[in-house]
Amino acid sequence: MDERKLRGLVDRVKAGRLSRRGFVQRLVAAGLTAPLATQLLAHAGVAMAQAKSTYKPTKRGGGGLLKVLWWQGPTLLNPHFAVGTKDQDGSRLFYEPLAAWDPEGNLRPKLAAAIPSREDGSVAADGKSVVWKLKQGVTWHDGKPFTADDVVFTWEFARNPATAATSSGSYADVTVEKVDAYTVKVSFPRPTPFWADAFVGWAGCIIPKHLFGDYAGEKSREAPTNLKPVGTGPYMFKDFKPGDLVSGVINPHYHEPNRPHFDAIEMKGGGDAVSAARAVLQTGEYHFAWNMQVEDEVLQRLEKGGKGRIIIVPGGSIEHIQLNSTDPWTEVDGERSSLKTKHPTLSDPAVRQAVALLVDKDSVQKYIYGRTGLATANFINNPERFRSKTTRYEFNVDKANELLDKAGWARGSDGIRAKDGKRLKFLFQTSINQPRQKTQAIIKQACQKAGIDLELKAVTSSVFFSSDVANPDTYPHFYADLQEYNNGMNAPDPEVFLRQFCSWEAATKENKWQGRNITRWQNQEYDDTHKAAQVELDPIKRAALLIKLNELAVNNIVVIPLVARPQVVAAANGLQAEISGWDNNTWDLANWYRDG
Repeated sequence: MDERKLRGLVDRVKAGRLSRRGFVQRLVAAGLTAPLATQLLAHAGVAMAQAKSTYKPTKRGGGGLLKVLWWQGPTLLNPHFAVGTKDQDGSRLFYEPLAAWDPEGNLRPKLAAAIPSREDGSVAADGKSVVWKLKQGVTWHDGKPFTADDVVFTWEFARNPATAATSSGSYADVTVEKVDAYTVKVSFPRPTPFWADAFVGWAGCIIPKHLFGDYAGEKSREAPTNLKPVGTGPYMFKDFKPGDLVSGVINPHYHEPNRPHFDAIEMKGGGDAVSAARAVLQTGEYHFAWNMQVEDEVLQRLEKGGKGRIIIVPGGSIEHIQLNSTDPWTEVDGERSSLKTKHPTLSDPAVRQAVALLVDKDSVQKYIYGRTGLATANFINNPERFRSKTTRYEFNVDKANELLDKAGWARGSDGIRAKDGKRLKFLFQTSINQPRQKTQAIIKQACQKAGIDLELKAVTSSVFFSSDVANPDTYPHFYADLQEYNNGMNAPDPEVFLRQFCSWEAATKENKWQGRNITRWQNQEYDDTHKAAQVELDPIKRAALLIKLNELAVNNIVVIPLVARPQVVAAANGLQAEISGWDNNTWDLANWYRDG
């Protein structure tokens, strides 16, 4: 069943014109299993209830040790240097933002006393400012008081170009001022409909001025607190072995009453996704495991172990392939994939179109992801109001061959196409992970039939997603022609997520490869459209602009979306943990508890 028909059936269920049972029956008739059909509905947001418990703990602590497993272990514990969710999740054990996103896409206060609103005047009617009231009586883990000074400092720290913070995009264009000890005002240079960016979610975590104040700018990487965090969160730092183990003990002075419910936490890193799933679902050695990038068939088999269950939560993540817009094989001023170059073969639109036609997304979904991934033509798939209805995907080897023939890419004696002395041979890299290696193999096989030679490279996850600016094998360096991984929206609004294709966000040596634009694509129409979306207060017009951004990135084949992926985690049967597809796994850690 193609994506258009599937989306049509989902829309009918949402409109009440088709029952859930009828939806499942139709997909079963089309060859899908009933569990997969049910999970596709859940992924579309029709219904997705996380396991609830009637038991509620009534005191702080008493839950013993919480053992969680991140098969890509955090490599640092400063949220503003976080590269990927592993570092963000690890940092959120100790640090907190002013507000976080819940599973329904609503803001919940953390260090804020309340969520700003138009009704009470804290969100300005002209969209140019927002006032945050801070929670009083909050202390840092070392006993120092949390105040507006820390919020203002966090803004100054993250926006400083010399700091090279991964969160800089959330702070560079705003002004933050202290109103009083427990009030800050965030001002925008223009009307800003999506004001809940700075100080919200992972990029919004507040760091203590009294510990980072001497390490701003170029000295920021030297701060001892980067590895020994002092935050306001539910757990206090105990030990950290980068890539291996993060541990913490209960914060006896945590600002939420009777929270947290565990006495200590251990976040173990390393291994792989399958072993992490087994450790929760089959052996019960751990209570929680992050990011089940595992074939669905394997997950279903492990769930029969009876120790845990898989939780699937709708969100905005997308498994995708990036195409390098620059030349990864030519060095300019000590930098490969430099903005001063263009890719020697992928710069040909016909080559990009051919590559897209050689990606068999339906097979990737059917044989690898199952209920944990839906083949898609879109980079933005959720929330529904931001999903393009015009994009299409197709797997067609014959059409790819025709395109390349017409563009003058002729086959050589070895069957590989070439033109003007340039061969269609690409290095396709991703992290070591069974679903991704199987995806690579599916694509390589199709490319061979079209005269394209793919060299496959698999990098250890701890290296590929590392924050090490000196390591050329990290994904932000992108020293390859193609690469695959998953990333997602950290809010139920795609504006910030879509910055990753803006020219000014390019990852370069100058910004220590911390820019969000990994493909290095430069497109004036995209830049102008994004800037227009940033100031459009009409929600319908703004949604249209954001949809256009998705279409520009997809139709120009800057990226090839593979499968839209919900948040997929493993949890012990007794663990009650509210997971959000719009925020970090650890966003609500203070409220986790065990009822068995």
